Amino acid sequence: MRHVWLVALCAIFICPLGLQAADETPGISATRPSEGPFVETDQGYMVPYTMTIPGTKVQYEMLPVPGGTFMMGSPPSEEGRQPYEGPQFEVTVNPFWMGKYEVTWAEYKQYMALYGIFKDFQIRRIRQVTDDNKIDAVTAPTELYDPSYAFPFGEDDRLPAVTMTQYAARQYTKWLSGITGNFYRLPSEAEWEYACRAGTETAYSFGDDPDDLDDYAWYYDNSDERPHPVGQKKPNPWGFYDMHGNVAELVLDQLLEDGYAKFNGGSVSAEEALVWPTQLIPRVVKGGSWDHDPEECRSASRYGTQEDQWKTGDPNLPLSPWWFTDDPTLAIGFRIMRPLEVPATKEARNRYWKADAPEIEEGVDNRMLDGRGAKGIVDPDLPAAIEQLR
Repeated sequence: MRHVWLVALCAIFICPLGLQAADETPGISATRPSEGPFVETDQGYMVPYTMTIPGTKVQYEMLPVPGGTFMMGSPPSEEGRQPYEGPQFEVTVNPFWMGKYEVTWAEYKQYMALYGIFKDFQIRRIRQVTDDNKIDAVTAPTELYDPSYAFPFGEDDRLPAVTMTQYAARQYTKWLSGITGNFYRLPSEAEWEYACRAGTETAYSFGDDPDDLDDYAWYYDNSDERPHPVGQKKPNPWGFYDMHGNVAELVLDQLLEDGYAKFNGGSVSAEEALVWPTQLIPRVVKGGSWDHDPEECRSASRYGTQEDQWKTGDPNLPLSPWWFTDDPTLAIGFRIMRPLEVPATKEARNRYWKADAPEIEEGVDNRMLDGRGAKGIVDPDLPAAIEQLR
């Protein structure tokens, strides 16, 4: 592992939004911090930061990840290895921030609330979506057909949010980007695994012994068959919680049948390693969950989404673009990331957020046409516009 990772031996340094001048970038310090983890870059020092979702009291925390190079996938000798975890290849990753925790219901419910809000905007004919501004619009997830499916374990704000599709998770990151002014997205598989490994080359970020998993993860043997509030186990070496277990996490990539064969054991950048989806299924899910055995919670472990199988209980036609209704999606969530280098154009940024398969586009379009969908503009003015509705 080759990286720049400067860490003081004191408590984590947090940069709350309220302590920053308006023209400062959250997570960037012009001066070298005296404590906590930070990453030195040409743009300044990347530091941890906490932000409040505009218009709410809900906060989320982001940690910096240094740039570096690692071997992605697992070696043939690793216990529990699956064939599609190889062959290993070298990936060079640029610095980024990633969510300290999995996205919680407290955070995700702010996005869910947009459905009713966008409907109100439509009725009042304000903040309308047009051909000129549609690139700035997000779709809101429809109200749950059966809330008891999504919340069988309760609605504790600190529980990880689950049962959303990858498209819904991507739209969440677009919404958060629009109202904060920061560029958020799902991590690619390479970025996720790099942050999970945190400089290690072992099966887990804490070593090779699955007997130690109890200290770091909620998995089948200790979870009591349910997810748990985020952050209750030990973090990995870079401070990220629940990278192993609790809920498995959606990333950007398509899962290929032949694993990483296309990379031929070579050396690529994280951008080159990203397998942009060209079809609806399968999309990669990482990290294992509360319903998985130890070997399925390894750093290199991966499996694919199954849209139709996970929506058999959905009474809608077409099937919902935003929600799953069947197992194992009570054990699937996501976390957000923010790259240091932001794509230069709206079109380039939108690639990380938009519907990218005909089935998704058709499902969204049909929902809009029959009035069961909601779409609205997201920008820094949205929280104030919402407040005016109240």
